[in-house]
Amino acid sequence: MKVVPIGATGRFALVVKPEHLANRVKDSILPPVLATPVMIMAMENAALNAVRDYLEPGESVVGTMVNVQHLAATAVGQTVTAIAEVTAVEGRRIMFAVSAVDEIEGVGRGTHERMVVEVARLRKRLDEKIARSAAVRAAPR
Repeated sequence: MKVVPIGATGRFALVVKPEHLANRVKDSILPPVLATPVMIMAMENAALNAVRDYLEPGESVVGTMVNVQHLAATAVGQTVTAIAEVTAVEGRRIMFAVSAVDEIEGVGRGTHERMVVEVARLRKRLDEKIARSAAVRAAPR
């Protein structure tokens, strides 16, 4: 990984569609507003975009912590834009201030943490876990 500068920023914009709504993702009685998990996904993508240029081939970043407030509703058809700014780097751990806005107001803010990983190593560990899980399921009880 190259040195990630404090203050590096990334953005991610999303036009809110029916599949992004809380009444589809969470509870059908909710009004048609952007679901919190979708807002968080936008924030995570903004964080990835903030550091993408500093990753070496075969590296990526995975989310390890999210602490956000969802402050206001966003309706279908509105664009929500997430912004992430690097606030600290400790080895492979990168911390971000994250926020989200729609055309009218701020809709979310908080902090996020991501860890730089070697994708091949992550895949190997996942394959080993899948194999262990299959062995546990196949074992006589």
